[in-house]
Amino acid sequence: MSYVRSTLVLPFLVLLTASVSAGEPFRFPEGKLGKTAELKYHGSIPVLVVEGTPGEMGSAAGKLALKPANRVLDYPRALLERFSAGLFWGSAVKQGKEMYGHFPDEFKNELEAVVKSSGADRDKVIAGNTLFDIKKMFFCSALLIDRDRSSTGGPLLGRNLDYPGLGWVHEYSLVTVYRPQGKHAFVSVGFPGIIGTLSGMNDAGLTVAILEVFAARSGEGRFDPKGLPYALCYRTLLEECTTIAEAKKKLESLPRTTITNLVIADRQGVAVLEVSPKSVLVRHANRGTLSCTNHFCTELKGTNRVDVARSYERFETLEQVRQQKQKIQVDQVRKALDAVNLGQETLQTMVFEPATLKLHLAIGSCPSSSQPLETIDLKPLFSPPKQ
Repeated sequence: MSYVRSTLVLPFLVLLTASVSAGEPFRFPEGKLGKTAELKYHGSIPVLVVEGTPGEMGSAAGKLALKPANRVLDYPRALLERFSAGLFWGSAVKQGKEMYGHFPDEFKNELEAVVKSSGADRDKVIAGNTLFDIKKMFFCSALLIDRDRSSTGGPLLGRNLDYPGLGWVHEYSLVTVYRPQGKHAFVSVGFPGIIGTLSGMNDAGLTVAILEVFAARSGEGRFDPKGLPYALCYRTLLEECTTIAEAKKKLESLPRTTITNLVIADRQGVAVLEVSPKSVLVRHANRGTLSCTNHFCTELKGTNRVDVARSYERFETLEQVRQQKQKIQVDQVRKALDAVNLGQETLQTMVFEPATLKLHLAIGSCPSSSQPLETIDLKPLFSPPKQ
């Protein structure tokens, strides 16, 4: 499988062109299930709220979101085929099912409930939750602002989700609010069928977003199939932690699959966690700002510079924000992210406010960073309605 991973990287660096989707854009249908599960639009943004046990949340997510959006499950295989790697689909599914065997029971229960209620192909759902660790295809850029440099008085975490969208997968962007029993409520910005978190924030203001990394120093390891997929690791942080320090400690205790950057914020500050299967190192803000793309900056960095999708150029462009003398506003973070967009591969752009529990989000067309941000106040969504 290491051959699969190394073979998949190069085509994605060279052939970043999107197909054009035909017909009307997909739109999630609004609906309710039981007393608490609901999918409705906030402005133009589809927001799904689920609550309860893993099985209850999975059943609601499967029926309300994945069932009408079943096409999204064809995306991983279509992506491989688009870049002449379709022959690896069987191997990817097999390895994904082996990884699934290491999932904690609560995540297995949720995924099985998603499959059952949506009527989806189980192998496709498992692949959708594991393939991102087996290969390298995410790019992404992030800009974090410490509270002393923010016009809001609290930290800001902004990010572009950059990914080959094939001209249609951006239509399936979904905001999901989870209210799990006995754990922190949290929001996850992603896609239906994905039970992990690529970008999210919990009710304590802890905020995370993942950026893939393509090179690390010798000995760190690039892929451990016995680890927990990174999206599930980062969801776990949101369910169980409230601060950056708590999240780092928890992440160090989790079995990790691969090398990533995790941009992270809480109500007090911001940081980047540089993550490998063997190490978790922290990088702090410099004069109130912190940039992150697809390479390591600490001693975890490799001896050979691997510049994926202009990672170093994007990083230096984001670093220029530090020179601004005035305090930095939410839309200025968006504009900085727009300056490093990857065109049709920039699928989602967002800025989180951990102190106020607000999400500013642009989805629906690419590059998303060129679109106005819409604001969702998450605080009322994190709390169950009064009976």
